[in-house]
Amino acid sequence: MTTRSWAEPWKIKVVEPIRMTDRRERERAIRDAGYNTFLLRSEDVYIDLLTDSGTSAMSDRQWAGMMLGDEAYAGSRNFYHLERAVRDYYGYEHLIPTHQGRGAEHILSRILIKPGDHVAGNMYFTTTRAHQELAGATFHDVIVAEAHDPRSEHPFKGDVDLAKLSALVDEVGAEHVPYLSIAATVNMAGGQPISLANLKAVYEFAHSRGIKVILDATRAVENAWFIQQREQGQRDRTVAEILFDLCRHSDGATMSGKKDSLVNIGGWLGLRDEALAAKARNLVVVFEGLHTYGGLAGRDMEAMAIGIEESVQEEHIRSRIGQVLYLGTKLMEAGVPVVRPIGGHAVFLDAAAILPHVPREEFPAQALAAALYVDSGVRAMERGTVSSGRDPQTGANRVPKLELVRLTIPRRVYTQAHMDVTAESVIDVFEKRERVAGLRFTYEPEYLRFFQARFEPVGAAGIFKDAGAARAVETAKA
Repeated sequence: MTTRSWAEPWKIKVVEPIRMTDRRERERAIRDAGYNTFLLRSEDVYIDLLTDSGTSAMSDRQWAGMMLGDEAYAGSRNFYHLERAVRDYYGYEHLIPTHQGRGAEHILSRILIKPGDHVAGNMYFTTTRAHQELAGATFHDVIVAEAHDPRSEHPFKGDVDLAKLSALVDEVGAEHVPYLSIAATVNMAGGQPISLANLKAVYEFAHSRGIKVILDATRAVENAWFIQQREQGQRDRTVAEILFDLCRHSDGATMSGKKDSLVNIGGWLGLRDEALAAKARNLVVVFEGLHTYGGLAGRDMEAMAIGIEESVQEEHIRSRIGQVLYLGTKLMEAGVPVVRPIGGHAVFLDAAAILPHVPREEFPAQALAAALYVDSGVRAMERGTVSSGRDPQTGANRVPKLELVRLTIPRRVYTQAHMDVTAESVIDVFEKRERVAGLRFTYEPEYLRFFQARFEPVGAAGIFKDAGAARAVETAKA
């Protein structure tokens, strides 16, 4: 039987025009941006795959909900709608809204970490680790070894290595581990999921040692879909049921609603413990806003409450991850090295394998992202040595095993034709990969340097060593 084609489960009502720039414009734009795609102006970008954070398209129901915003300073009705949605779909009794996910990470770190503590997790995330370190903790990666191998087809590369975790707790003492930081899915590993069985085992171990488990639930809906598709005994359950079960094996969660929940701004901290929630509510007033708005307008909370409900719809999540898989499959068929299996929110290019001539100290992932933009106007982002930052004790660059470029797909924004254009550009850059130059810093911020750092090519006038010849070829094609 022939497999039937599938289509997006939505119709387009409003469109935003985008413009394709020429190569000279893109060369100038990336040079002015210091070869950092974060510093490009959006008007100079053709297809924007920088991030899926706050870049998704809201539904007609969400836009209608925006008109029902109760902008009272205290006790907005929209807060209670959001609180009910979080309880119904994630299961956390106590909700503390924040302006976005890192606001929740900040408050959580403040109320749980004391200087000298240790936090273990299934691979770091940039802002999460930054808040943990600023609060005085040391982060320890206890993810399974397969997560560091982009060629491994392990279905749950987000799993925790329980032997590593146990050894760490024995070494530093359970009293110095305030919580485990468990991501679902694991962004820096390529959007890879954790299995429900592994999270249950982690939760049981942690509670036997008096340690809390805090979930990064930013893309937990996507994680639930992978569990449904890949984990034994889960195929007949709904994504909503699996999501609730995932969260049941945690003591709380930080959430960026800008991802799974389909909104442009907003997040929350969910907790089960009343005393801990009281501390969080007290701090949210200091750093974010009153505990019934947390830095958000009422209309934003209403849109997020509706987005939570829409995010677990089977047709939506199947289409969302299917589009990512479509792009990933085209690249794999062309021989482009990518992280396997394809993850939930993005396709991750293996920059170290694509640019073996660029040494790690010249940031191959940063260089590849810049080259992709010059080729086609597609904006991606680096997830490698630049994102990893410097060791706070030694000052040396952290060099992770994975040196990746993330092609991040916003939800309900682009068509398959946009994915085709993206694939063609990646394949073209891959074919001329030996011409890509490395980069060095010209400006390096102290914190989260990947957002604002600036670079220049090493030994070349542009990101392509023969930029003039490339322009001539493009002109001839035109």
